[in-house]
Amino acid sequence: MDGGVGLTALLVAAARAIETHRHDSLARDVHAEHFVRAAPASADWPVRIGQVPEGDANPLWGRFARYFGLRTRVLDDFVLGSVHDGARQVVLLGAGLDTRAFRLDLPSDCVVFEIDRAGVLAFKQQVLTDLSAAPRAKRVPVPVDLRADWVTALTSAGFDPAAPSVWLAEGLLFYLPGPAETYLIDTVDRLTTGGSALAFEAKLEKDLLAYRDSAIYTATREQIGIDLLDLFDLGPRPDSAGHLRAKGWSTSMHTPFDFTRRHGRGPLPEPNDALEGNRWVFAHKPGP
Repeated sequence: MDGGVGLTALLVAAARAIETHRHDSLARDVHAEHFVRAAPASADWPVRIGQVPEGDANPLWGRFARYFGLRTRVLDDFVLGSVHDGARQVVLLGAGLDTRAFRLDLPSDCVVFEIDRAGVLAFKQQVLTDLSAAPRAKRVPVPVDLRADWVTALTSAGFDPAAPSVWLAEGLLFYLPGPAETYLIDTVDRLTTGGSALAFEAKLEKDLLAYRDSAIYTATREQIGIDLLDLFDLGPRPDSAGHLRAKGWSTSMHTPFDFTRRHGRGPLPEPNDALEGNRWVFAHKPGP
């Protein structure tokens, strides 16, 4: 957890903790601050906006954390809507420190599959065990690297391709080379039946390095030592939304700012904005 992409999972957990304690919170995660405190790399990070001297004026713990809080809420709503429409399998690709199995009001017959590296899932389990946390639905950790044969691991864990499912790739795809993203999208299509859904985050910029000096990336580097642009894959990105449409899925694409306006809080556009090219894609596979 103390290096590379593992650190970004702690960053998002800290953002969820800050969001949880806001008076106008969009999403609540009472477990998030415990992940932050349990990892040496993040033990002294803020978990409440009151612990940040500049408060919301801080680009990292103000604007960027609010972005992650908004993303959490939007994807929570997507999962709950898909479950309402009949999905009983939730698959979290690169689950990180996701706690939706514990937070969301899911039916008891719903199964949440969490795919991530064994070390990440072990760290998460230790913290949850120490908290005596109990999931609201059946939770199935699937310890496998997404660069390995995660399909066999997922189906061996009980995933049923013949039953509708909802999938999240939250903050994942821009760490993958373009061909790996296409393979993942093709695999989700192959593993899903009609009535299934997928949400993922994409970045549209042709040159991510153009935003290297943006307030968000600069603050993240300087305040917690995470250089996101060193972690992102800088190669050409595929058109995964168009790829899904060609396979018969319906898709919609939104900016985060669309949901800021809908919910009345969250980031709005600013000059030299590292969030400018971020898109949230929601895809549905038609039923029979």
